[in-house]
Amino acid sequence: MTADTEFDRALVGAAFTLAAERGWARVTVAEAARRADLPLDRARARIPTRTRLLLRFGSLADQAALAYAPTDGLARDRLFDILMRRIDSLQTNRDGMMALLRYLPTDPCTAALLAAASVRSMAWMLEGAGIEATGPRGRLRAKGLLAVWLATVYAWRTDISEDLSATMAALDRALRRAEQVEGWLSGRRPDAAAPAAAPAPDIDEPLDETAADDPSLPD
Repeated sequence: MTADTEFDRALVGAAFTLAAERGWARVTVAEAARRADLPLDRARARIPTRTRLLLRFGSLADQAALAYAPTDGLARDRLFDILMRRIDSLQTNRDGMMALLRYLPTDPCTAALLAAASVRSMAWMLEGAGIEATGPRGRLRAKGLLAVWLATVYAWRTDISEDLSATMAALDRALRRAEQVEGWLSGRRPDAAAPAAAPAPDIDEPLDETAADDPSLPD
C-alpha cells in the first residue's frame, strides 16, 4: 500500500466517523483531516471536496472487492463473492454510511453523481468475475448489476446480524433473478478458460477531474 493510499484511507475513515457523529451534511474534508491528524495542505491537494472524498471511497471499495477475485465456479458465485467483499468495505464504516444514506435524498446532484460512479464500479465487478462489461451489452450488464447492488445495500441497511446473513440472502436472490435474464451472465471473456483475477483499479491515479466539486471552500 502506498503512502497516498494510506493517507486517503485515513482521511476517508475520519470523514465517515464524523458523519456518524454529526450527520454527513456537517462533514468537511478539513475537519476530517484534523480528526485523523493529517496535514491540511496535503488533504487539500489529494481530496479537496466531499464529492471527491465519496468518489475516493468508492474506488477504495472497488479495490477491496477486486483483491483476490475468484477465478473458478459459476459466474453468479464469483459475483457473489466480489460483491460481498464490497459490502464488507462498507461495513467497516457502517454508522457513517448510514448517515450518508440518510443524507443523499436531500442532495440529488450528489446522488446522481454517485449513481454514475456506481455504474462504473459495477463494470469493474463484472470484469473481476470474468464477465465482459464493454460495449452496449456490457453497459446493460453493469446497469443490471447496479440494481442487484442496490437491492443488496437496501437489505444491508437493516441487517444487524454478525454474519450479515440477511444481506447475503438478498444478494443471492438478486443474482439469481438477474441470472434468469437471458444472456445477462453469459458474457464470459473467450480468451481464457477461467478468468484471471482482474487487476484492481489503480487507486493512486489522479481523481476524475470531471467530477463536480462542492461549491463551499474548504469542504
